[in-house]
Amino acid sequence: MAETEALEYITEHERILQEIESTETACVGPTLRSVYDDQPNAHKRFMEKLDARIRNHDREIEKMCNFHHQGFVDAITELLKVRADAEKLMVTAQTEEMIRCRVQQRNIATTVEKLQLCIPVLEMYSKLKEQLESKRYYAALKTMEQLENVYIPRVGQYRFCQIMAETLPKLREEIKDISMSDLKDFLESIRKHSDKIGETAMKQAHQHRTFNSAVQKQANSVYCNPPYMFNGKASNQDNEYGVDEDYENDEEVLTAQDLVDFSPVYRCLHIYTVLGDRETFENYYRKQRRKQARLVLQPQSNMSYCTDPDLVLELKNLIVIFADTLQGYGFPVNRLFDLLFEIRDQYNETLLKKWAGVFREIFESDNYSPIPVENEEEYKSVISRFPFHDAEIEKQQFPKKLPMSQSVPQIYIQVKEFIYASLKFSESLHRSSTEIDDMLRKSTNLLLTRTLSCCLQNLIKKPHIGLTELVQIIINTTHLEQACKYLEDFITNITNVSPETIHTTRLYGLSTFKDARHAAEGEIYTKLNQKIDEFIQLADYEWTMSESDGRASGYLMDLINFLRSTFQVFTHLPGKVAQTACMSACKHLSTSLMQMLLDNELKQISMGAIQQFNLDVIQCELFASSEPVPGFQGDTLQLAFIDLRQLLDLFMVWDWSTYLADYGQPTSKYLRVNPSTALALLEKMKDTSKKNNIFSQFRKNDRDKQKLIETVVKQLRSLVNGMSQHT
Repeated sequence: MAETEALEYITEHERILQEIESTETACVGPTLRSVYDDQPNAHKRFMEKLDARIRNHDREIEKMCNFHHQGFVDAITELLKVRADAEKLMVTAQTEEMIRCRVQQRNIATTVEKLQLCIPVLEMYSKLKEQLESKRYYAALKTMEQLENVYIPRVGQYRFCQIMAETLPKLREEIKDISMSDLKDFLESIRKHSDKIGETAMKQAHQHRTFNSAVQKQANSVYCNPPYMFNGKASNQDNEYGVDEDYENDEEVLTAQDLVDFSPVYRCLHIYTVLGDRETFENYYRKQRRKQARLVLQPQSNMSYCTDPDLVLELKNLIVIFADTLQGYGFPVNRLFDLLFEIRDQYNETLLKKWAGVFREIFESDNYSPIPVENEEEYKSVISRFPFHDAEIEKQQFPKKLPMSQSVPQIYIQVKEFIYASLKFSESLHRSSTEIDDMLRKSTNLLLTRTLSCCLQNLIKKPHIGLTELVQIIINTTHLEQACKYLEDFITNITNVSPETIHTTRLYGLSTFKDARHAAEGEIYTKLNQKIDEFIQLADYEWTMSESDGRASGYLMDLINFLRSTFQVFTHLPGKVAQTACMSACKHLSTSLMQMLLDNELKQISMGAIQQFNLDVIQCELFASSEPVPGFQGDTLQLAFIDLRQLLDLFMVWDWSTYLADYGQPTSKYLRVNPSTALALLEKMKDTSKKNNIFSQFRKNDRDKQKLIETVVKQLRSLVNGMSQHT
C-alpha cells in the first residue's frame, strides 16, 4: 500500500513539473498550491523532485554550451573585426537621415505653400455654398466667376479643383432654373392678382383725370394754370379746388406699384445678364407678358354680341381709363384709340337697333289721325316738341287739328335723343369739334336712311295699314322732311361747326322721307286696286239675260261710292299723288271689267248682258267726269274707260261696216278696239248650240244677217291673222 502511494506521488509530481515547465509564470500559482493541498510532507518530496529536475536541466545546458562554445568565440572574433566598419556605417546613416529630414522639411514647406493656395479656393467654395443656401444667387454667380477666373487656375492641377470646376456649370444651370422658377411664380402671382392691380391702377388714373379736369376748370377761371402742373403733389390750393386729401397724400395711398414686387424680375434679369443670356430672358418675359395681356383682353368664348348701348358706352369709358393708365406708365395707346373707333361703330349699331325698337313702338301706338288741340296750351306743347309753323292753322280758332299725327313729334324728339346718345361716345376721346360734328351727322344719317327708313317701309307693308293710315303716313313724312333743317341746326348748336364748312356732311333725311312717301304712294295704288278687285269679285252678272235691269249693278255702285269717299280723304295729299291714285284706280277698274268680258271661262254672252254691262260702264264714266279729284284737265280721267266704251258701242250699234272700213285709220271711230278683242266677244255671242240665242230670231226673220255675221267673223279672223304675221 505504501509503495502504491509512493508511485502515485511520483506520478503526480511529474505531472506538476510538466505543467510548470509548459505554463506561463502568471499561472504557476494554482499548480503549486495543489502541492501544498496534499498530505503532509508531500511538498518535501516535491522539492526533492524539483531539485532533481533542476540538476538534470543544468547538465543539459552545460552540454549545449560546450557544444556551441567554439561558435561563440568565432562570432566574437568576427565582431571585433567589423567594429571599424560599423562606426563608418553609423556616420553614413546619420548623413542620410539628415538628408531625409531636409527633404521632408522641403516637402512640408511646399505642401504648406500649396495648401495656402488651396485654402482660398475652399473658402470661396464654402462661401459659394453659403450664398446658395441663403438664395443669394447673383452673389453666388459673382463668386463663381472669381473661382473660375482667379482661384481655380492657381491650383487647377488638383483633382478636387477639377471636380469643383466641373460642378460650377451645373450650379449655374441650377441657379438659372431656380431664377426662372421664381420668375414663373412671379408671373403666376401677377396673373392671379392682375384684376386687383389693374383696378387700383385704373382707379388712380381715373382719380388723377378727374382731379386734372377739376383743376383745369378752376385754373382756367382763376389762375389759368395747366392742370398737369400739380402732378398729384399736395399744395396749399388743394382744399380750394376740393381735392381729396387722401388721394393727394402719396404716403397714405397704396399705388399699383406697391401691390407688385418686381424683385424676382430684377434678380432673374441680373442672373441672366451675368450668364450672358439676357436676350433669352427678355424674349421669354415679354412673350409671357404679351400672353397675359391677350388673356386679359380676350373676350370670353361664350360672350354673345352686345346689344346694350349703355354697356358699350361703359366699355368705352373703361377703355379710356385703361388708355390713360397705360399712357401714365409710358406705353403707346394709339391702337387702343383705334379700337375705340371700332367700338364707336359697334356703339352706333347698338343705338340704331335700340332706336329701331323705339320707332316701331311709336308707329304701333300711333292712331294715324291729325293731332287735336283744344287750347293754346296744348298747341304750344306740340310746337315746343316739333318745329311746326302754318299761318293758316294758327289763324284758326280752337279746337283745331294739326295735319300730322302724334308720331311725328315723337319721332323728332327721338332723333334728337339719338344725337345726344351718339355724342356721349365722343366724350374724353380728344376729338376736334369738326370730327365730332362729322361723326354726329354720319350716325344721324344712318339713323334716318337705314333705321327710320326701314321702319317706315315695314310699316307701310303691314296688312292692317289701310288707305287712311297710308295717307296720314305720307302727310307725316312730308312734315318730317321739312324738319330736317332744324336737325341740322341742332347738331350745329352742339358742335359749333358751321354748316357752310366745306367738309360738313349733310343730312340725308330728305331722300329717306321721299322714298318712304313714294313707297306709301305705291302701296296706296296697290291697296286701291286690291279693294277694287274685292268689289269686282262680288259681281254676279246673268250673262244670258234677254234684257237689262235698267239700272247699274249694285256692286258697282258700292265700288263707286267707296272710291268717292276714299278720294275725299286724299284732299290732304299732294295734288299729283291724289290724281295718280285716281287715274290708277280708274284704269285698273277698266282693265278688270274688260277682263271680265273676255274671261275664257265665260262661253256665252247675250245682248241683254251687254246692255247691262254698258249701264255699269256708264256709271264709271259718270264718276270719272264728276272730278272726284281736282286737277284733271278735260276728260282725261274718262279716257281710262275709252277702250270699254268703244267696244260696247261697236256691239250696241252693231256698226261692223264702219269698224271694218275704218280699221287702221287714225280717225277711226273704233280706234281703241282690237280685232282679237272684238272677235273673242263676238265668238261668245254666236249661236253655237241649240239653246236660245240672241241670233235665233235673226235666222228666222233674216238669214242674210246671219251670213253677215259669218262674214264679219271671217274678216276679224283675217285681221287677227294679219296682225300675228306682222308681229
